[in-house]
Amino acid sequence: MANDPERFDSMLLAMAQQHEGGVKELLDTIVAFLARKTDFFTGGKEGDWQKVVKDTFFKYASKATEEANKIKKEKEEAEKRLKEIREKKEQERLAKDFEPPIVTELTDQEAEKMQLDIEKVNHDKAENGSGDASTSDAPPTPIDEEEDDPKEKGKLKPNSGNGCDLENYRWTQTLEEVELRVPLRQVLRPRDLTVTISKRHLKVGIKGQPLIIDGELDADVKVEESTWVLQDGRNLLINLEKVNKMNWWGRLVSTDPEISTKKINPEPSKLSDLDGETRGMVEKMMYDQRQKELGLPTSDDQKKQDVLKKLVINNNNGIIANMYLNDDKLFF
Repeated sequence: MANDPERFDSMLLAMAQQHEGGVKELLDTIVAFLARKTDFFTGGKEGDWQKVVKDTFFKYASKATEEANKIKKEKEEAEKRLKEIREKKEQERLAKDFEPPIVTELTDQEAEKMQLDIEKVNHDKAENGSGDASTSDAPPTPIDEEEDDPKEKGKLKPNSGNGCDLENYRWTQTLEEVELRVPLRQVLRPRDLTVTISKRHLKVGIKGQPLIIDGELDADVKVEESTWVLQDGRNLLINLEKVNKMNWWGRLVSTDPEISTKKINPEPSKLSDLDGETRGMVEKMMYDQRQKELGLPTSDDQKKQDVLKKLVINNNNGIIANMYLNDDKLFF
């Protein structure tokens, strides 16, 4: 207990709140106390107090740096695990998409019977006036007409990846990012493509041809953390890192049909596939999303409010405006 530096935290934080000049002013008060009330500067040999100051500051600077690096490393490892999970899912989806069809050779009798069946179906269609319309490229399913909320009328149901399957591309999303897959229907090289990712705009196309996508994104993205890659020469994959990681997108770009974000399924059952630390991060993200939709404080907001309640003291000046809290620490 005697060597516990944290036992004076509440006292020092209360003092810090009363120093409008920040850390520099707080240090000035402490050093002035040492000069006035102790023999810190005069009681030892020449140079002793300089050594004590240097050793003490470097000791805690080293600890602070070590703790910051530890937190950064843990965050990077968690992000790496999430990225590996997403890449594995994408590889599985691509493998399924390009799975070669099974060809079965028909006998002459089977082929003749199949031809008769096709002719019969075509004859029935002609008689019923049904024509040759194909339903193989059915559009995304709209929300049921019985939807209670009139604002949801006309919106599409999200696909299995909480995005939308459109004519020329498919996009999916998590709270952190948007993944876009554009089948190119021909073998190309990266230099044949035009991909321009801006903070709020996306352009995608093949050089010399009309752009496939050219529109305003549904929300801001981090340009420096967004990437694209050409797979097998035929599939363009684009990863857009969201700036606001607490909202679901209703569309990729403004020209797309809108999906109902109320129908999005965050797939909580798959949380069991994650390790404890990653699962905790995802659960916290989902909780904060629900809190925000209800207009309630997120977990970080609640944490800061709890710390502020402990730090606020009754004084005439109130809380200093240029002081704020972040991750349980006081900054100036």
